[in-house]
Amino acid sequence: MTASTPAVQSAQANRGTIFVEEANIIGVRTFPGDQYILRISAPKTASRALPGSFVHIRCDEAIPMRRPLSIMRTNPDEEWIEVLFKVVGDGLKALGARSVGDQINIIGPIGRGFSVSPERSRPLLIGGGVGIPPMVFLIEHLLKDEHGWQPLVIMGSEIPFPFQLTHSDIPTPWLPAGTVSTMPLMEQWRVPCRLASLSDFEGTYRGYVTDLAREWLVTLSPAELGEVEVFACGPTPMLEAVAKLAREFGLPCQVSLEEFMACAVGGCAGCTVLVHTDDGPAMKRVCVDGPVFAAESVFAE
Repeated sequence: MTASTPAVQSAQANRGTIFVEEANIIGVRTFPGDQYILRISAPKTASRALPGSFVHIRCDEAIPMRRPLSIMRTNPDEEWIEVLFKVVGDGLKALGARSVGDQINIIGPIGRGFSVSPERSRPLLIGGGVGIPPMVFLIEHLLKDEHGWQPLVIMGSEIPFPFQLTHSDIPTPWLPAGTVSTMPLMEQWRVPCRLASLSDFEGTYRGYVTDLAREWLVTLSPAELGEVEVFACGPTPMLEAVAKLAREFGLPCQVSLEEFMACAVGGCAGCTVLVHTDDGPAMKRVCVDGPVFAAESVFAE
């Protein structure tokens, strides 16, 4: 392999941007459904992470394989990041057993994140399950910008949401009466946000996230639709449905993919997906070529 190969060029591009940190857990919150939010002191990652970035965490010294987790929030001044996860397998079970004060090894921030277009001032953010964190991070990022964004956030889950449902007083006249539950953080930030589920949680929209998104999109004029861009993260079937919805309404759409990873820094090529490029089909690594891709490049018609 020579220095001109794509893999080496990618590795060189990431030098100085991905760090190994001995991080400390400074906060643990637990939620029904074996869900956890960890607040982690990680100064280098906190200062450089962007919406869509993730970290690769060593869950326990006895478990060699790390786990990739999306970053949900950062505070560079206080030098912390937050991650949300649901226990699936021994690795995340071990991570969920960690306590405040424990030290964990992380690699981050990793990945190409979301890219927002200033002319698309009505971003539609859709997060499903553990795909919720990147949407929270993206909203927090937009709120720091004085561009005048008019976002709408839609979240979906079939298990209890990883937050206490809150009644929203932000008007959403395009919705059926009674669809009033939101994420407390969104209400605090005064961001319109509504929840979708087939599990009949109080105040949520009964249906899929794409059904809820459609309720809003059909009320927009052609000029307003021209200001919408879609951002999504969640299970692959959900992302495929979001991509189809975006095509139907002629909207640009970016998706953050979820994939099993070994090294997470581009070396093993174990997380490759087929992506359609201008030069034809290509195998791209979710970790460093993504995890964010244009929806049409992954979910072609």
